[in-house]
Amino acid sequence: MVLAKSISPLPKDAAAGKRFAIVVSRYHEELTQVLWKGAFETLTALGAREPDIVTLWVPGAFEIPSAARAVVLHQNVNAVICLGIILKGETSHNEVLAHEVARGIAQIHAATGVPATFGVLTPDTLEQAKARCGGACGNKGTESAEAAVAMVHLLDEIKQGPKQPKSVGF
Repeated sequence: MVLAKSISPLPKDAAAGKRFAIVVSRYHEELTQVLWKGAFETLTALGAREPDIVTLWVPGAFEIPSAARAVVLHQNVNAVICLGIILKGETSHNEVLAHEVARGIAQIHAATGVPATFGVLTPDTLEQAKARCGGACGNKGTESAEAAVAMVHLLDEIKQGPKQPKSVGF
């Protein structure tokens, strides 16, 4: 398996003391399992404890926003990682589905202030999906987990306010 390049300089304990939810579509489960594994291993490698990571499996990508919103509202999580695959078919159904899933995830993030990362792949082919699930293009589950941890840290910094400048003795 090829791991994705790190998208942020996160310290090794960046996820320590934080709670995360991973919402994963069962549709194309042989591939979404790989996305989930990348996200889960990334969180634990960054210091998250297994009991602080909740995984919710949903029937398909369309159900991801509903489960993600529920876990944000009813379980004390610092971020939710949304993973799935919407593969292009013979009709434009995939475009409608991808738009609604993206909109639903973005609304969670905007309405609650809890980071909700978009790890839902929208490839044209199965080969493209495989390349992004641990293949030549890395693992988008890993990248989504890194983005979630980075956003938790950024929002914590914003909430703390600007750092006080150090006095030079005047």
